[in-house]
Amino acid sequence: MKAIARWIGWVLLLALGLQLFFIARIAVMARIDPASTAFERSEAWRQVRHDGRLHWRQQWRDYPQMSDQLKRAVVASEDDDFINHDGVLWDAIEKARARNAKAVERAEQRKEKALERAQAQAEKRGEAFDPNTVQDGPPVKLMGGSTITQQLAKNLLLSSERSLLRKGQELVLTYTLEALLSKQRILELYLNHAEWGDGVFGAEAAAQRYFGKSAAQLSGYEAARLAVMLPNPKGAEKNPQSAYLNRRTATIAARMRYAEIP
Repeated sequence: MKAIARWIGWVLLLALGLQLFFIARIAVMARIDPASTAFERSEAWRQVRHDGRLHWRQQWRDYPQMSDQLKRAVVASEDDDFINHDGVLWDAIEKARARNAKAVERAEQRKEKALERAQAQAEKRGEAFDPNTVQDGPPVKLMGGSTITQQLAKNLLLSSERSLLRKGQELVLTYTLEALLSKQRILELYLNHAEWGDGVFGAEAAAQRYFGKSAAQLSGYEAARLAVMLPNPKGAEKNPQSAYLNRRTATIAARMRYAEIP
């Protein structure tokens, strides 16, 4: 029992040390701009491993050097209550969880029907039925309920794995960010490290990549266009003229005027 208690004590001590490390990192970010995030470093490693080279665009821009149009567009698209909440919107998380559960259930029902049709066709032809020959449908699109602060917490310091432990750590870091940093600093960090394509990070790199201009010069439409890329930047980069992106851009452009920014 003493050995077990000692082991538990070491685990708790290590967990506390990790939290103190994260808190110290966030406190430093109040004054010092981080050169990279955990997500960016993982993406850099992926590029080198798969492509054999590093292709990277990123350039820091202070908050006043970025267009207010972009700030409003991102808030309107990603987190329209950003200025008011304390980091987490529990209602949004619950709604996203419910939507995702229904989406997974519908996907499973579609797969069962496809298997039934394939089996009936095989029996009609007098052939043996192999369920492995039935292709899966398109991947389920899961909705997120994360705020801008939660996304920043995840990208800055955590891995991309999905687990309850990582989600719990994300919540701790989210509240720490809100406690130690101003809303303006949180949005500044987010805009400078958000992914906008394969190897494209930050508002300045995105503005130069897609519109050939500085992030300070973006128009309302251009800002809305960049904002709607955020949930799936690599997909949007590959299919920039999709009907969904065009519709979503028009929606965000109309909502931007109501978005509050710090």
